Order: sequence, then C-alpha cells, then structure tokens
Amino acid sequence: MKFTYNKSEKLKSEKLITKLFTEGKSVSAYPLRLVFLKTTFQDAVSLKTGVSVPKRNFKKAVDRIRIKRLMREAYRLNKHLVSNNISTQYAFMILYVGKEKPTFIEVEAATKKMFDKFLVKTKNNNS
Repeated sequence: MKFTYNKSEKLKSEKLITKLFTEGKSVSAYPLRLVFLKTTFQDAVSLKTGVSVPKRNFKKAVDRIRIKRLMREAYRLNKHLVSNNISTQYAFMILYVGKEKPTFIEVEAATKKMFDKFLVKTKNNNS
C-alpha cells in the first residue's frame, strides 16, 4: 500500500462538490466531519477527497492552511482503512468544524474514528 495523495485523488470538480453537499450523507468525529457520496469516476481511483476549513472560525490564512495540511496528512496515512474495505467509488469532503487549532495527533485520531463510522454507516446501508 502506497501512502500517497496524488492529483488524481483530489476532489476538484465543482459540479461534483455541489452534488456532494446537496445529496451526500455525513458522519462526524469531532472536530472533523466527513461528507460522502457514492459516485463513479472516469479514472480508476476509488476515492476523491477534498479538505476544507471555514474562514469564519479561522480568520488567518496561515491557520487555515496549517489545519488543511494536517488533515491531508492524516487522510494520506489512514486512507487505506477505507480504500481496502470498499468496493465502489466515493467522493469525500473532510470539513474541520472545531474552533481551536488542533495538533496532528488529535486530527489523526479523529480521522481514524471518522473512517470507522463511515465504514459502519456504509455497511448498514448496503445490508
């Protein structure tokens, strides 16, 4: 398993992001929230993911960028938990809903918890 987060795995389609927020389901593990939607992609990628930090909670760009970097790194190291256990393609958007600056350990723990909840929710819906 390669721990990469390539350009092909990044969620960039504006149409897909809009559809994700209108039709998608979500799971939360404070301070993160995962909005997901089952979809199909042209390329052979099982997950396309984006990260977002609200300007409302973090006025300084450096704070938002640092949190995004932490979220992307936690995703990169733990995406195998999801990609090895799903058979269809999904679009993900990971949102930071906390109000204080996190450490990497907090973000990684919340990411693992969020992925576990996602797997449980998708297994329940498929059964």
